[in-house]
Amino acid sequence: MPAAAEKRYQGFTLVEALAAFAVASVVMIGVAALIHNVALTFERGTGAVDRSERLLLAFERLAEDLAAVRFVQRRTEAGLEAIFCAVPATGETPAKLVFVTAGGVLSGPFGEEVITLTIEQTDAVTSLIRRRAPWPGPAAPVEELMPQDPVVLLAGKFDAAFTFGRMMADGTMRWSDGWRGEFGLPRMVRLTLRDRQTGSDLGGGATFSLRADAPAICAEPEVGSACLLPGNKASPDTQARRTGRANP
Repeated sequence: MPAAAEKRYQGFTLVEALAAFAVASVVMIGVAALIHNVALTFERGTGAVDRSERLLLAFERLAEDLAAVRFVQRRTEAGLEAIFCAVPATGETPAKLVFVTAGGVLSGPFGEEVITLTIEQTDAVTSLIRRRAPWPGPAAPVEELMPQDPVVLLAGKFDAAFTFGRMMADGTMRWSDGWRGEFGLPRMVRLTLRDRQTGSDLGGGATFSLRADAPAICAEPEVGSACLLPGNKASPDTQARRTGRANP
């Protein structure tokens, strides 16, 4: 009888059971915290990869558009000017860049289309939006076109701005925040994306080259690179003849 009673009461005491539960709880809390940290780190890494991929895709799109910019002109009261207009943001008006480039499915009768890039603000988010419209030719003012198919290339809490490089006579590049009423095209276009918190340049000062950065008259042997010097403008009649397009 005493032996049976002793066998019946063998096992953990209440204090031991509580201690075991306490140790198990500590282990479970530690494992949960570790899993949370791993998941958070993975999410941050995945988010960084997604942002990098989106940034890369946006730069590729901009590089393709700007590399295919057409050197087309229109006649104004001040003379011939290239259809390449860039105005910085003023008040509630967003920064806007307009140019003619190689056509896609919406190309006009000349096989080209007008691209508009706008830097728009919505609350604290900055968006770089691309739109397009068929280019009807130099007789139609691009300011009156209604571009469609908006595509958000970039969006985030950063400050964005375009600058435009002009090649000077001494071989240096001079940058400006606008381009309007110019006879020719800029040589370079730079997009700056500045993080509002850290001030770092998210795009690393991405710079895009314009291949159609010289009028066709520059191909003449007797003219050569001299036509690229500042202030040297080709004759309107000669320019129209070499481009094969009549200016209005």
